[in-house]
Parts: sequence; C-alpha cells; structure tokens
Amino acid sequence: MAIYILALLPQAQAPQLHWSDKANHLLAFAVLGLLLRMGFKISYFRSVLLLIFYAAFIEVSQYFTVDRSAEWADIAADTVGILLGLKLHKYLRRIVS
Repeated sequence: MAIYILALLPQAQAPQLHWSDKANHLLAFAVLGLLLRMGFKISYFRSVLLLIFYAAFIEVSQYFTVDRSAEWADIAADTVGILLGLKLHKYLRRIVS
C-alpha cells in the first residue's frame, strides 16, 4: 500500500532519492518480491504474475494523475526488481536451511 501511495503522490510531495527513477522501481519491487515469498506460501510463477499485474496497475493509475506519467520502462524496471527479489529469497532460503 505504501508503494502505491508514494507512486501516486504529486512529484513535489514524493520523497526524493538521489537515484534514478528506474533504480527506485527496481528496489521497491525487489523488496515486494522478497516479502511476498517470505510472507506467503505462493509459487514463484504466481508471485511474478501478481507483482507484474501490480506494477501495471500502478502505471495505469499514474496515467490518470496530473503530474505523473505511465511508462513501459517502469514496468520493465519493476519486472527486473521482481526477479531479483525472488532470486534473493531463493538464495536466503538456501542459506537458512
């Protein structure tokens, strides 16, 4: 929910990180991917589908805001973040086991 709210805040009110926009997307969805797999017994494939759907939902929502824009590149960055987060989960699970 926090990521959705931050994604829809006007640019002037959103927290400004000194990274690129795509790095912010990648990091946010890596964390979401990791937390989704840690918190729920859900398959890898279903996790990818749900999070890509969520990324697309955010971009569609941004299309209807005044000073945000929807970009395909954001969904691509989100997808890379999702895959990294899920890979990190697999790695951490192997270490803990």
